[in-house]
Amino acid sequence: MTNLLSTINGPADVKRLPIEKLQSLADEIRAEILRVILHNGGHLGSNLGVVELTIALHYVYDFIEDRLVFDVSHQTYTHKILTGRRERFGSVRQYKGITGFGSKEESPFDPFTFAHAGTATSTALGLAVGDLFASRHRRVVAMVGDGSMTCGVAFEALNHAGHLKKSFLVVLNDNKMSIAKTVGALSSYLHKVRMAPLYTDLKNEVHAILTKLPLVGNTAEKALEMVREAVKATMGGYLFEQLGFHYFGPVDGHDISKLVETLRTVQRLEGPVLLHVITEKGRGRPGNDKDPFAFHAASPAAPPAPESCMVPGQATQKISLKPSWTKTFAKHLIDLAAKDKRIVAITAAMPDGTGVLEFQKAYPDRAFDVGICEQHGVAFAAGLAAAGSRPVCAIYSTFLQRAYDMIFHEVCLQNLPVIFAMDRGGLAGADGPTHHGVHDISYMRVFPRMVLMSPKDGEELRQMLEFGTGLDGPCGIRYPRANIPDREDVAHGNPIELGKAEVLREGKDGVLFAYGQMVYPCLEAAEQLGSEGIEVAVVNARFAKPVDVELVSRLLAEQPFLMTVEDHNLEGGFGSAVIEHGVTAGADVTKVVRLGIPDRFIEHGNREQLLADLGLDVPGIVRSVRSLTESHAHGVAKA
Repeated sequence: MTNLLSTINGPADVKRLPIEKLQSLADEIRAEILRVILHNGGHLGSNLGVVELTIALHYVYDFIEDRLVFDVSHQTYTHKILTGRRERFGSVRQYKGITGFGSKEESPFDPFTFAHAGTATSTALGLAVGDLFASRHRRVVAMVGDGSMTCGVAFEALNHAGHLKKSFLVVLNDNKMSIAKTVGALSSYLHKVRMAPLYTDLKNEVHAILTKLPLVGNTAEKALEMVREAVKATMGGYLFEQLGFHYFGPVDGHDISKLVETLRTVQRLEGPVLLHVITEKGRGRPGNDKDPFAFHAASPAAPPAPESCMVPGQATQKISLKPSWTKTFAKHLIDLAAKDKRIVAITAAMPDGTGVLEFQKAYPDRAFDVGICEQHGVAFAAGLAAAGSRPVCAIYSTFLQRAYDMIFHEVCLQNLPVIFAMDRGGLAGADGPTHHGVHDISYMRVFPRMVLMSPKDGEELRQMLEFGTGLDGPCGIRYPRANIPDREDVAHGNPIELGKAEVLREGKDGVLFAYGQMVYPCLEAAEQLGSEGIEVAVVNARFAKPVDVELVSRLLAEQPFLMTVEDHNLEGGFGSAVIEHGVTAGADVTKVVRLGIPDRFIEHGNREQLLADLGLDVPGIVRSVRSLTESHAHGVAKA
């Protein structure tokens, strides 16, 4: 193999290569991506599919001046390697390393920090129009996957772009997949377009033939236009042409010479252009067509955690790890659906990541993948609920933010019994700030009628799902991207009652009031503190809305302090809810201390490391309690 990659320190080095060398460079980059990502973990399939396309874009455009906007930006590994980050690529998705997505803090070649789908066309159009206002002459390119094209916002942008007629390029990277297979009528349409690969070449030929027909005057022109429209409709691209775009394609996304030739052609056109490129997701990895979920994102090549494993910082061996929260959710939902025919499951292009894939296998007629359309998914759930179903929307916490207005308008305002299963609640790990689910309590609890819960373990998750199906209004159940902790010495006999917490440990020196996944670390911290003579109570809050005001008031009256502990932003989070309700009840809320995530975006990294950095692991909780008890002791001594 050649050693071209070692000479690439920026796009200028790519441009110096003769075009016949570019495929060799692509082969080296693909091998490097495989080497690093199979070790570190990360989005593999999407990145292997766009190697040649990314090289061609950098060969034709100058993206230090021009702008390249990636939709989602989970396919930027080749882009990173070509834009001065080659030597750091081995650190991708690692703690203190480069991110797995585009990052404007990381490189001037990244105009945005993005990792949510569907918005690239909108922002690219905004850049193009803004450049006109600034009298700036540069070209703007948006690379959008066919999965992202299922987003409503993507079509809102196409509609507006066709109206404005400003010059910019949308590259439709069509690999027939998002994470799962792309669903919906658009997917069927693109399949038909792929069956007409000669459309680009024929556009000029058809025009030449039509103009030779023996017709004259207005009649001839009308006839020609009708034939042109009919040909476009049968050969593909008709939808985009009608939206006001110049359509070119489909083009083989792995033929670099053809890509370069086509890009040089379209960059000379005025107005919005859509270039339809066909790529193979996972190209170059053996067996990539066998398991699309597995090759979408590779797991790190690290030894599996032992069955008996501790929360970070623990010194004892009391917690064993069960299967993941996601798998446990799927199992419990399937079991509940066997008893309750009203239950249906909805996901937004994440059937595997949310566990809905397993539900779909058991109940294919009661599972719906709506594509990357969280807004539609939630509104669709509202309709189902209004018709008597009990829909469960299994959507990552960070992506549910996209359906904010539908949660308010379609669900809460109507008081409909929709269950939001918020997977990846809390710190999501190596995917970073775009994927951390640390805002859901604050954005959900402001709505009247909403009930918010978070389980401490798998059995409590089952209880909460069952409880939620019995409610007459909406609820949210939050759980993390992790394996479920379990302790045989912790009882599971207390039934779920609306707005009632659970006291797990008594103590006179203070209270740890924990929400969801922070319960077990608080229990471990309390036991460690007990060995030092500090006896703190531990409460499993269960609910962030409604808060157990009666218990909070009693504890604040009896205890020297009450520390709320949550894997969520402190701004508007569980601790804030406790203070607000305490004030309303007339309790002494000056005794409340909040432990959680500060008001800043948290970087990517190992989840356990991030929790430790934030003082949300066992040693961090112990330190916080020690500090409080020492402060109280000094205060008593001074008094």
